[in-house]
Amino acid sequence: MKDKIKIFASEKNWIEGEALRQLEKTAELAGMVSAVAMPDIHPGRGNPIGAAFITQGIIYPYLVGNDVGCGVGFFKTEIKRSKIKRDKWVKKLAGLESPWEGDSSQWLLQSGIESGTMDHSIGTIGGGNHFAELQLFEKIYDQNLFDKLTLDKNILMMLIHSGSRGIGDSVLRRHTEKYGAGGLDIDSEEAALYLKQHDYALKWAAANRHLIAYRMSEQLGCECEKISDVCHNSISRIESDKQSLWLHRKGAAASDCGAIVIPGSRGTLSYLVMPVGDQQKNAWSLAHGAGRKWNRSSTKERLKERFTTESLIRTDLGSYVICEDKELLFEEAPQAYKNIDVVIDDMVQAGLISVIASLKPLITYKVRQT
Repeated sequence: MKDKIKIFASEKNWIEGEALRQLEKTAELAGMVSAVAMPDIHPGRGNPIGAAFITQGIIYPYLVGNDVGCGVGFFKTEIKRSKIKRDKWVKKLAGLESPWEGDSSQWLLQSGIESGTMDHSIGTIGGGNHFAELQLFEKIYDQNLFDKLTLDKNILMMLIHSGSRGIGDSVLRRHTEKYGAGGLDIDSEEAALYLKQHDYALKWAAANRHLIAYRMSEQLGCECEKISDVCHNSISRIESDKQSLWLHRKGAAASDCGAIVIPGSRGTLSYLVMPVGDQQKNAWSLAHGAGRKWNRSSTKERLKERFTTESLIRTDLGSYVICEDKELLFEEAPQAYKNIDVVIDDMVQAGLISVIASLKPLITYKVRQT
């Protein structure tokens, strides 16, 4: 069993014992070839978040979870850092949790996606840890790679974290109502149907992030350009040693699509990184963020005596948080997350990534009360 499990985390990285127990249990599933823990691993609903799993002959929709296609999109604006108007923008930004007033079906069509029952949700952030963030570059570590991405340290960026909204949930629910947490034989009709719905959710989620960025940039009075988009929850087919295998990512960023951003919490830096070396050893996957240190239910109890609502809408980095849901404001406080610098350093020391640049939040948008 130990031969199947790999953990990319140093001794200075705190990992909850329950996460490791879940990793071991998941590694015992039928058809499991390997279970790989990222340095942001933490407990999930039966299976860990911050991990990648490779199977043969069988797929497990439950491992991917209910937000199929969730991930982050990284966008370049036209706004120069010398033209920052944070207080004005904080007052102006609104409605990203509400339906878009534009032509949703047309947006999907131009994204190569058929219209469906969730058209009304396209361009909305959703709840939980999802956000739309305006960022500025803090430090450039690799100027050569930075220039190849046609980036400018004096231009503001947007990072959009969202998923497939209700689509992924309905896809998983259809599976669990019949099979629970069980897997599907890859040659079965059920597996083919799941993968078809899964692939639709992935495309929809990417189009959703792009539309959120478009809506946000429109309110800021600028254009936006996509630099990268990376999915965190998915199943993909891979070829290894002339075998067809299935890579499940649950809270793990794909490392086979070029440079990506690994976000911290809303009160810390995020990092633009480039995967390096042999990515097969880490299942072509990287950490998708800092990873939770405390679960949602306990976070408010831990923080309510130490922080007020007003103190949590301003971070130690001087950024502003737009979150008019008090419960969510506490649940997603930076203190609830692990140290992103440790997570990044663990991957650097393991030879998985090279850091290109760090980014500092300016405004993090989560929800207005409508």
